[in-house]
Amino acid sequence: MSETANKSLIMSDAASRRQWISGLLGQGLLFLITSLSTFAVFFIFYFILKDAIPFFKLEGIREFFTSSRWYPSGNPAEFGALPIFTGTALVTLGAIVVAVPLGIAASVCLSDLLPFNVRQIVKPVIEILAAIPSVAYGFFALVVFAPLLQNHGGAILSAGVWIVLGPIFALLTVVLGDLILDKLRAKANPKVAGAIVFPALGLLALLFLYRLSSQLSGVEISSGTNALNVSIILGIMALPTVVSVSEDALQAAGRELREGSYALGATRAETIIKTIIPASISGILAAVILGVMRAIGETMVVWMASGNAARMPEPIYNMLQPIRTLTATIAGDMGEADHVTGSSRFHVLFAMAFCLLAFSFIMNLASEIIVKRSRKKLGK
Repeated sequence: MSETANKSLIMSDAASRRQWISGLLGQGLLFLITSLSTFAVFFIFYFILKDAIPFFKLEGIREFFTSSRWYPSGNPAEFGALPIFTGTALVTLGAIVVAVPLGIAASVCLSDLLPFNVRQIVKPVIEILAAIPSVAYGFFALVVFAPLLQNHGGAILSAGVWIVLGPIFALLTVVLGDLILDKLRAKANPKVAGAIVFPALGLLALLFLYRLSSQLSGVEISSGTNALNVSIILGIMALPTVVSVSEDALQAAGRELREGSYALGATRAETIIKTIIPASISGILAAVILGVMRAIGETMVVWMASGNAARMPEPIYNMLQPIRTLTATIAGDMGEADHVTGSSRFHVLFAMAFCLLAFSFIMNLASEIIVKRSRKKLGK
């Protein structure tokens, strides 16, 4: 009877072959499904590059990247896209300045400072911002925020200094205070030194912010449709992504890491800055990259509220002047380009789209490399 049971447990060659073939087909099907996104990216690159190459052959690369004269409907036409690249860079950097400090500070508060019941209410409210359509943001920027900037620009800039730079200087005060206390630990009483160092650094930070906000309060803005308007709105749009992903990364650090830091005598500030944030830096970096991609790829807000002026700001860092971005140019000029004959004005839009796609692709690759390096340093 045991011999019969053993024979029943031994698989025949035909059954073994069928199992191997079915397993191979299953793996191939799963591999095909997971590769669809990769194939889609390659096809997108191919179709955009296919229509971008004729422009570079006819007009050349030098004028496109170095000239500031954008007259696509002129006779002869000129395709200097430098002001458009500059406008895209300005609004992206402005959105980063708005979204990253506020997003990381909010995520730290949600993960380590606020009570659990409060966090369960605050986080969904922040994530609701991501559900608002971009055209609604653009309408708000054009109808509400642009007149406010034009009529009360100085007061808004002064308040923005405290809102945006306040969290940054608070973190810098804690970090610099800890570094100074580490150097003075052997020479002075830590409690006395801490009672002197932290208030002194905080007072310096407050004086700097007050001086800066006082200077900006007298600024007059001639047009509310400018790079600053778009940067603030894009920063708000990117905020839910930065907050949500960063907070998840901070929560993933684990309770054990926090308890171990507290057990070694670290304060809450030291635990957050020296333990939790370094351990979650890969997730925070991913949140920042996703927020940047949301800002650089937005179309409706920059189309409606940037002023759509294809000229270089004077000086180049002046965010109070109207600008034009890559996405707004593609959306605005595609209807006027000659789709049938394939004119240079048609192909230049694909050249811009290829530049935008290539930049996004490079940014994602760079973020992956940085994340892998940070994980190696942390031994993950």
